Amino acid sequence: MSRFGPPPWGRLRQVSAVVWSAAGSLAAWSWLLFCQGFFWRTDVRLPPSRDPGTWPSVCVVVPARDEAAVLPASLPSLLAQDYPGRAEVFLVDDGSTDGTGELARELADRHGGLPLTVDSLGEPPAGWTGKLWAVRHGMGLARARDPEYLLLTDADIAHAPDSLRRLVAAACTGGFDIVSQMARLRVESLWERLVVPAFVYFFAQLYPFRRIGRAGTRTAAAAGGCVLLRAEAAGRARVPDVIRQAVIDDVALARAVKRSGGRVWLGLADRVDSVRPYPRLRDLWRMVARSAYAQLRHSPVLLAGTVAGLALVYLVPPFAVLVGAVTGSGTATVLGAAAWLVMTGTYVPMLRYYRQPPWLAPLLPFTAFLYLLMTVDSAVRHHRGRGAAWKGRTYARPDAVPDEG
Repeated sequence: MSRFGPPPWGRLRQVSAVVWSAAGSLAAWSWLLFCQGFFWRTDVRLPPSRDPGTWPSVCVVVPARDEAAVLPASLPSLLAQDYPGRAEVFLVDDGSTDGTGELARELADRHGGLPLTVDSLGEPPAGWTGKLWAVRHGMGLARARDPEYLLLTDADIAHAPDSLRRLVAAACTGGFDIVSQMARLRVESLWERLVVPAFVYFFAQLYPFRRIGRAGTRTAAAAGGCVLLRAEAAGRARVPDVIRQAVIDDVALARAVKRSGGRVWLGLADRVDSVRPYPRLRDLWRMVARSAYAQLRHSPVLLAGTVAGLALVYLVPPFAVLVGAVTGSGTATVLGAAAWLVMTGTYVPMLRYYRQPPWLAPLLPFTAFLYLLMTVDSAVRHHRGRGAAWKGRTYARPDAVPDEG
C-alpha cells in the first residue's frame, strides 16, 4: 500500500465519467455541426423572385388580444404596404379589454392606406385555442373577397413597406404554398440579449430552415408572426380547423399544409420585426413555458430525454473544463473545451444576425440551463393543472385545451 494511502479510485471513476460525457458531447456537436441541416447558418433569407405578371389578391388576417400597447408601432406598417394588387386587412379583436379594436380603427383613420375591417369575438368555444379561433374568424371574413393568398401576421409585427410584395413574389416564383419569415425579435434589455437569440437558435436547431424548404423532406415549420398562405392550400389542408387544438399553431399549420402536398419555405427576416418587449426574465420565462411541454407532446419520457440531451450537449462542456482544471485531467479539459468551442462557434452567426457582441456566445450554456428550467416548469404547471397564463387565459388543467392569445 502506498504511504500516501489507498488510490482515490472513486475520484478517478468520477473523472472518467466526466471524460466520457465530454467525449459524448463533442460527438453530438460534431453531428450537429455537419448533419443537422447547417442550422447554425443565418443566410436562409427570402429566395430569389421575380414580379408576377398579375399580382394576386391578398387578405391580411391579424388576431389581436389586448394589443393596444404595440398596435401603434405595428398596424400602420401593414396599412402602408406598397402592394400593386388588391389587398385588405382584417383585424380580429379577440375579447380584448384594453380597447384594441377601437385603437385599430383610430389608427386606420389617422394613417389611411389599405382598407381595414375590425371585428370582435368573445371567448372561443370548447376545443379551440383562442388565437386559432380568431384566425378562423378572420379567414371567414376574408373568404368573401375570394383572395388567392392570406397573410397571417401577429399584432406585434411591423413590416417594411415592401414586405407583402416580396412575400408574394417569392411564393409565386418558387411555387410555395407557405412562405414564412421569422420576425426579428426585440433585443434591448439584458435578458432579451441573453435569451432571445438563443430562442431562434434552438428553434432552427429543431427545424433546420434548409430542410423545410427542400421538396421531399418531412421537416415542416413556420413562424406565426409572418405566414403567407395560399388560400387554395389552406382549403386543401383544412386549416385552421384541423389544427384547432394546437398550442404551437405555426408549426402545426406548416405540417398540415406539407402533409396535404403543399410546399413550405421558412427563413429569417430582414425587415419584419416584432415590437413586443420582454424586458424581464419573468416575461421571457412565461413566453417559453407556455408551450415548451406542448412541444414535447406532454410526454414525461420526451421531457426526460430533452433534459438529458440539454445537459449533455450544453452543460457538460463547461463542467468538464471545470473538472479538468480542478483535477488536472487534461483529457477532460481538452474534450470539454473542444465541445464548448464548437458550440460557441455555431452561436456566433445568430448573435451577428441580432447585432449582438460575440462575447455573449460562450454564455450559451447558461442560457441553455435557463431553457431547461423553463421546460421543466412548463411540465410541472401542466401536471399540476395550473398551466401558463397568457393574455388573461390559462392552461386550466392537464386534459384541457390551452388557449393562446
